[in-house]
Amino acid sequence: MSDKMKQIVLASRPDGAPRPENFRLEEGDISTPKDGEVLVRVHYMSLDPYMRGRMDDAKSYAAPVPIDGKMEGAGVGEVIASKADGLKEGDFVMGGMGWATHAAISAKAVTKIDPDTAPITYALGVLGMPGLTGWFGLTEHGRPKEGETLVVAAATGPVGSMVGQVAKSMGLRTVGIAGGADKCKLAKDHFGFDDCLDHRAYDDASSLQAALKDACPKGIDIYFENVGGKVLEAVLPLMNPHGRIPVCGMIAWYNEGGLGANAREGALTAPKLWRTILVNFLSVNGFIISNHWDRMGDFHKAVAPMIADGRIKVQEDITDGLENAPEAFMKLLTGGNTGKAIVKLI
Repeated sequence: MSDKMKQIVLASRPDGAPRPENFRLEEGDISTPKDGEVLVRVHYMSLDPYMRGRMDDAKSYAAPVPIDGKMEGAGVGEVIASKADGLKEGDFVMGGMGWATHAAISAKAVTKIDPDTAPITYALGVLGMPGLTGWFGLTEHGRPKEGETLVVAAATGPVGSMVGQVAKSMGLRTVGIAGGADKCKLAKDHFGFDDCLDHRAYDDASSLQAALKDACPKGIDIYFENVGGKVLEAVLPLMNPHGRIPVCGMIAWYNEGGLGANAREGALTAPKLWRTILVNFLSVNGFIISNHWDRMGDFHKAVAPMIADGRIKVQEDITDGLENAPEAFMKLLTGGNTGKAIVKLI
């Protein structure tokens, strides 16, 4: 085993979209685990939109990554040294390893996984945080009912595809929004959406709204919010009375800084937003999935059989090499990935 590890740190805070110079690849000695810790050789690491928010020095639900600090994120890998009860060399675990080839981490901060049950990458996607986010947000805050219409943007991503497939299994009409004709085809042919609109084919919210109206002749009962921007502008006037909007993300605004705090003025005015919520009696629920890890067991019980029998399909977008993680992450923020973004390290 090499006695060196590699990691990617935040070299500087981005002004707008992240650029290569905001990241730095470093090499150093592999840490020795302390009592209660395990040393993990990371096989795969996850890339997720929330990481963009961690790059800003802005108030949020979690502290920002400090300058020169390791980029945060989940990883899955093999225990190569253990000083913790219950975990031994050769076990596979998932946890917050960060953008790194190795991590010495508390055994309490990792979850043991069985590589014989499902591919270990599933712990980062369909059976991990993104899958739980989609399932929990839909079932808890979307409160779906048979015959209703659901719209979800980023429909081929790990969250959106989970939302659409679970909703479809419950008897809803499912309409996806994605970036590009190929992704829309994937949404319908692979993930089973009833319809999917390519948001890049529409110049503004008004034209997208017209297309959505045709795709949702009975209006929209649930909008699972992953995107913000012109998609939210297009959807909002089509929401039915007593509609529900689980708010998961706002990727269209992340590169504006401050998690969208400085989004384009007038893109969606607060008075327009709040009046629509008021007069249509909408339920809008923001949620952070890290507050609901206790539901992971319920999620696995509900969804794992659906994955096993093919009712839930999986799509992964795997990039080779830690050094390529920044480029893959920048692509993710502009919709350049197809499926769950993962980096292979070994």
